[in-house]
Amino acid sequence: MPCGIKSRSAIKSLLSFLLSSFFLLLISSCKNSSKSDHAGNDTTFIKLPVVAEIDYAQKQKINSACQLWYDSVLKNSNFNGGILVAKNGNVVFEKYKGSEPAGTSDSILQNTPLHIASVTKTFTAMAILKLAQEGRLSIDDSLNRYFPDFNYPGVTVKSLLSHRSGLPNYLYFMDYLGWNKSEFITNQDVMNYLVKRKDEIKNIGVANRSFSYCNTNYVLLALLIEKITTLSYPDYMRKTFFEPLRMRNTYVFTLADTSRMTASYDWRGRIIPINHLDQAYGDKNIYSTPQDLLIWDRALSSDILFKQATLETAYTPYSNEKPGIKNYGLGWRMNVYPTGRKMIFHNGWWHGSNAVFIRLLEDNATIIVIGNHYTSAVYQARRLANIFSYYFEDSGADYSAQP
Repeated sequence: MPCGIKSRSAIKSLLSFLLSSFFLLLISSCKNSSKSDHAGNDTTFIKLPVVAEIDYAQKQKINSACQLWYDSVLKNSNFNGGILVAKNGNVVFEKYKGSEPAGTSDSILQNTPLHIASVTKTFTAMAILKLAQEGRLSIDDSLNRYFPDFNYPGVTVKSLLSHRSGLPNYLYFMDYLGWNKSEFITNQDVMNYLVKRKDEIKNIGVANRSFSYCNTNYVLLALLIEKITTLSYPDYMRKTFFEPLRMRNTYVFTLADTSRMTASYDWRGRIIPINHLDQAYGDKNIYSTPQDLLIWDRALSSDILFKQATLETAYTPYSNEKPGIKNYGLGWRMNVYPTGRKMIFHNGWWHGSNAVFIRLLEDNATIIVIGNHYTSAVYQARRLANIFSYYFEDSGADYSAQP
C-alpha cells in the first residue's frame, strides 16, 4: 500500500478518534451542566427540618378529641372548608367538608385554596421583619422616611405592625370620602387619600397611644414592601415564601386570578361577589390551604427564615394599657394566660370567608381552620388548645379526651 494512503488512513482514524472524544466530552459536559442546573434549582427551595414523630397512642388520643369537637361544633354548622390539627409538624387530624362551587358535586379538597382573610397579616408582618433582619429597614423608622408626603407624625413601621398607628380604617373612610364603588381601590389609592385628603378624614388618632386594630396599617406595609424590594407584593410573597417553601396552593389574589378564585358565601349560602375593596392587599387577599399553612407554621418554627430574636420581637405583646389576656404583637394576636402559657394566633373574616390559625409554641401544636361559607363556629377552634395543655377554663364540653 502506498505511503500516502497509509497516512490518509491514519489521519482519518485520528480525526475520528478526536471527534468521538469531543462528542463524549460534550455529552458529559451537558450532563454535568444539567445536574448543576438542577442542583441550582434545588437551592431555591427551602428544606424544612424533619418532623419529630409522635407515638401512635398520643396521635389517636388527639385525633379522637378533634373528631369529637368537629362532630359537635363544625360538622353540623354552615362550615364549608378544611380543618387540620398537627403536633410536632405531624398531621393528627384533617377533614374537608362541602363543595366548590357550593351545591355542586365538586368537593373541597386539600388542594383547594380558600381566602384566609386577615391571616394574611402574618405573612405581611413577617415579610417586613425579614427585610428588617436583612438590614433593609428598621421597624423604628418613621413611615415618611420612605414616603415623604405621608404627614402623620409618630407613625412608624412598628406602630403599623402592632396596630398602634392611630390611623382610621380605609374600609370606611374611602367610602365616606366618596370613592366610586364601580372602581377597585388599590393600596396606592389608600395612600393618596391619606396624603391628599387628610383634612377630610375623621377619627385620626395619636400614634402609639393605644391599640386599635386597623386594616389600613397592613395596606401601607404592603406598599412599603414594594417600595423597598421594587417587586409587587404578590411577586415578593411568591418569590420569598410561597415558592421556596413549596406552598403550591397559595397565592395573593389579583384580578388575573378571578377565574381560579374560590368564591365565598354568606350564612344563607348566597355567593358574595368581589367588590371595590378586593384589590387592596397586605391586610387580606392571600388564598391558601390548611396544608400550606402548616408548611408556613413549620417554617416559622425553624431557624431557616428567621432568627430567634426576630421571632421573639414578633411574639412580644405591645399593648398593655388594659389588663387582660388579649394582646397583639407584630402581626400576631396572642392570649397570655395566667398560667404563663401563650397562644399565638390570628383570625380572619372577609366576605363569607373565615379562618383560624393557632400556634401553641410550647406544645409545638397547630390548629388551622379555613372556610368559605360564613359561620362563627370556626372561631371556636381555640377550644382545641386544651387538648394539648391546660390553657383556660372551658365551660363547654370536654374535648381534651382526658382519661
